[in-house]
Amino acid sequence: MAQLDGKVALVTGASRGLGEGATRALAAQGAAVMLLARDGAAVEAVAREIVAAGGRAEALACDVADYAAVERAAQTTRERLGGLDILVNNAGVIEPIADLATSDPAAWANNIQINLVGAYHVVRAVLGGMLAGGGGTIVNVSSGAANRPLEGWSAYCAGKAGLAMVTRAIALETAGRGIRIFGFSPGTIDTDMQVKIRASGMNQVSRIPRADLSPVEHAVRGLIYLCHGASDDLIGQDVSMRDVAFRPRIGLI
Repeated sequence: MAQLDGKVALVTGASRGLGEGATRALAAQGAAVMLLARDGAAVEAVAREIVAAGGRAEALACDVADYAAVERAAQTTRERLGGLDILVNNAGVIEPIADLATSDPAAWANNIQINLVGAYHVVRAVLGGMLAGGGGTIVNVSSGAANRPLEGWSAYCAGKAGLAMVTRAIALETAGRGIRIFGFSPGTIDTDMQVKIRASGMNQVSRIPRADLSPVEHAVRGLIYLCHGASDDLIGQDVSMRDVAFRPRIGLI
């Protein structure tokens, strides 16, 4: 029996990178998966590949900044897949990469709307059902930027710092009620976001050679580990792939 047989997962930002990798891994372990992204065609293509490989997956176009759309997506997940046990709250953007003094106010606000308000929207839409059903797992994808300011990333750092505090607040509010919530910092991984970062030339992260980036597969391994009971001692924490105590738990050194 696969480790997540009978579970239903919802993954945001599922069209590429960490989100796409997480959906494939969840399905491989037996979970039924609903893929969300603004690019509906892209998530539908990933879902078709998962189904062709023997998994169970569906996809919806959804902008996490739109709470009504998120709420509909959560309800559709329950109706089509029979529940909602796991949330991977992954949707996020890096833009604008710019000094605050020259940044576009609309772009700055949009970053917060997606990375912080959008993440809140998804948790808000699924948490009541999880509590009513006796529990569930929520993984809010965080970043080292939540704790470390970087030039040109004022919006991204602020949004991820806010999300880290939301994660801690939820852990307090749901303690003893079956909610397994984590922040998860995947490290500097080889995704499309890193292409934009390198192109910006701003701050030291943009100067990391692509060859030195971590493979997405390693971060996926860490994220999926949090969906299992073996990680219960980490509930409420921000778990980092850079943590030398965490990596051996998922078979990495």
